[in-house]
Amino acid sequence: MAKSANQKSKLLYLSKILLEQTDEDHPITVPEMIQELAKRDIKAERKSIYDDLETLSLFGLDVQSRKGRSPGWFIGSREFELPELKLLMDAVQSSRFITQKKSDALIRKLEGLASIHQARQLQRQVYVSGRIKVMNESIYYNVDRLHGALSAQKAITFKYFDYDISRQKVFRRDGKRYTVSPYGLIWDNENYYLVAFDHVNQEMRHYRVDKMADIVVTNLPRSGQEQYPNFQVASYGQKHFAMYSGKEMTVTLRGRQSMAGVVWDRFGQDIILVPDGESHFRVTLSLVMSPQFLGWLFALDGIELVAPQEAVDLYRQRLVSIQAAYQDVSL
Repeated sequence: MAKSANQKSKLLYLSKILLEQTDEDHPITVPEMIQELAKRDIKAERKSIYDDLETLSLFGLDVQSRKGRSPGWFIGSREFELPELKLLMDAVQSSRFITQKKSDALIRKLEGLASIHQARQLQRQVYVSGRIKVMNESIYYNVDRLHGALSAQKAITFKYFDYDISRQKVFRRDGKRYTVSPYGLIWDNENYYLVAFDHVNQEMRHYRVDKMADIVVTNLPRSGQEQYPNFQVASYGQKHFAMYSGKEMTVTLRGRQSMAGVVWDRFGQDIILVPDGESHFRVTLSLVMSPQFLGWLFALDGIELVAPQEAVDLYRQRLVSIQAAYQDVSL
């Protein structure tokens, strides 16, 4: 049999056909493989197909065959199993920091890791109603650039902005560039944050990655080691509720035993709860006294702030101001 110009690509196309069109529920027969190869101007005989299938199997592709009512050949296990792809799909679609355009592009790539039949299941799996997405398309590349700076331990410069009511960017500091030394990235409250040492203010701060623009990795070595010799990014993120700033304090909370899970869920399983009587516990934490922490505390029936007095006074002032704001509201 005369060989076609595409004959050298036969094995590659055969693996592509198997990966794209087959799975355990959708096998393909040898005559169907020959037909698919013919569409690509590749001639094949039954015997050569069997030899090729054996070669693909030896190479590491999980090529399996089945006899009976629905006979044929198919790909068994893959690099990512269907349940794993569903988890990844859900994470991409539900992640607020990834724009809708980039989510759609990533989902199409993930679908390519399954057969065309399995991909239909994934399309049904990932629908999330009314999901809020960020508007800044460049975040995908910002994260990659920041990882490069972290790996090289170099300082960066960038512009930082907010959105006005018309969804237009308004740059802070009149568009002047920030210079910081990156220490880590935190994914908190469905947003990506860069934790970095601010060169001007000489302190650790954090920045929303989707609000950073024109990031430039400099040749300046990372700063901040002298001021923060034992800095831990995870500890920084744990202290900041929803990544809001405030005064850092060591506070004591007293709660009912039934609220232990709530504290562990927020602060981690390593937090030590000390029994306080038969039905309560106390816990001492180092955290930032931000409005978000006080809001979290206010929403919990069964946990109270008991020390230090400065923190208790701040909480009391917050409650008084809220009460005053609603005193003159007519019902």
